[in-house]
Amino acid sequence: MKDFPVTDLAISLQEAVEFVWAEADMLDACDYDAWLALWGDGGHYVIPIEKTGDDFANMLNIAYDDAAMRKMRVERLQGGFSISAAPPAQTVRTLSRFVAEAVDDTTITLRCAEHVVEDKFGRQRIFAVNLTYTLVRSETGIAIRDKVARLLNSNGVLTSISYLF
Repeated sequence: MKDFPVTDLAISLQEAVEFVWAEADMLDACDYDAWLALWGDGGHYVIPIEKTGDDFANMLNIAYDDAAMRKMRVERLQGGFSISAAPPAQTVRTLSRFVAEAVDDTTITLRCAEHVVEDKFGRQRIFAVNLTYTLVRSETGIAIRDKVARLLNSNGVLTSISYLF
């Protein structure tokens, strides 16, 4: 077990886990406006194709969304204009294996595992995902700075996805 400093603004593992659980609940409910509100300034929502590496700006990604792209992605999902979002899939997420990678005065890097079960047109698909979050605390609370969703089989997702991981 790693020893991390604790300050008044430090994000505990328990707080980070509860935050990520709340995010998963929002995504399963398709509450994308609430999901957008979880994000702080800057940062990216990334679904890389490569299994390793973190230079996402120079890698092939399924998604590499800054704030403007996250907003546009949500608008497409909510508007039903995207073929992949009509009708939207129903999802159930299970999160486990929470590991605090790094903690400082206001930031925690958290890794966890996620299983997403998607139901669409009466068919189900299951995705296994390794998630890495960088969460920051500000005066207004905890926010996501970065979220990286590494799918176990990223090649199998090159078909339509009508939700967020």
